[in-house]
Amino acid sequence: MGLFSFLTKEIAIDLGTANTIIIHNDKVVVNEPSIVAIDRATQKIIAVGRQAMMMHGKTHENIKTIRPLRDGVIADFQAAEFMIRELIKMSSPKKPLFPPSLRMVIGIPSGITEVEERAVRDSAEQAGAKEVRLIHEPMAAAIGIGLDVLEPFGNMVVDIGGGTSEIAVIALGGIVCNKSIRIAGDVFNADIEEYMRKQHNILVGERTSEKIKIEVGAAMTEIDNPPPDLAVHGRDMLTGIPKEIMISYSEIAHALDKSISKIEAAVLNALEMTPPELSADIFRTGIYLAGGGSLLRGLDKRISLKTKLQVQVAEDPLLAVARGTGIALKNFDKFPFLIK
Repeated sequence: MGLFSFLTKEIAIDLGTANTIIIHNDKVVVNEPSIVAIDRATQKIIAVGRQAMMMHGKTHENIKTIRPLRDGVIADFQAAEFMIRELIKMSSPKKPLFPPSLRMVIGIPSGITEVEERAVRDSAEQAGAKEVRLIHEPMAAAIGIGLDVLEPFGNMVVDIGGGTSEIAVIALGGIVCNKSIRIAGDVFNADIEEYMRKQHNILVGERTSEKIKIEVGAAMTEIDNPPPDLAVHGRDMLTGIPKEIMISYSEIAHALDKSISKIEAAVLNALEMTPPELSADIFRTGIYLAGGGSLLRGLDKRISLKTKLQVQVAEDPLLAVARGTGIALKNFDKFPFLIK
């Protein structure tokens, strides 16, 4: 640590479609939904994160809520910059006398284009970063799970986030083959909304469909320890009157079946592209699941039945990418896979 090290603040950011997590000094200092609320007239930020999420779907015409990231990439550049800046402010409760210069490592999807990569970098720089390095999310997830990614040994990681599902085979500090598909938590929510509309003639919003997914979401119609049925409230499409219906986990398994099949197909596709020596390693170690989507009941079992491989969910999968990004931050100039 140099004499002026207090003037440099190092933070690792998992910039997710659903949640943004910031790590500073090995601690999670911010874990907030990736959403901002803006006053339409003045274009001023009213709320960020959890407060903005409480407004989502409930605003009047003067307020709009924006999710700056879609499918794992920045869709609204200005809102993303606002959000990153406000979340960085949240990470240090005391206002410093001299604003420190920021060194950042940010997790990005592996299927990102150069233009989208530039947008992430520019947003970070506009939010005050002096030095920015990027790391691909499946690589960060592998490090966060605790795998030794620099060894000449193959590991397969499936990171199911809010906007994208990242499937990668990692060896020797690099991604050997990867598949990135834009089917993840947001698509699951949309599937649930559509199912409720078609099967029960009831309209539910994004927040309600997210709650249904968390409370009774499942990947298979038969699972161990099934959750109890959930009372869901929404608007009756025929009468327009609010009503309540009971939903079981097996109904949600039917609703999500098509999207989960696409994730399974992407996993099989990635396995087909894997060099034979690494396939032999994966047969021994199995597949590691990370990201919020891996918490879906029975998903590990379903992928295991499809691939005939053992599948294990990472410990605390929601934080796997953020933890790996934090470890990469400590080795800012050493890791070969940090994109300058």
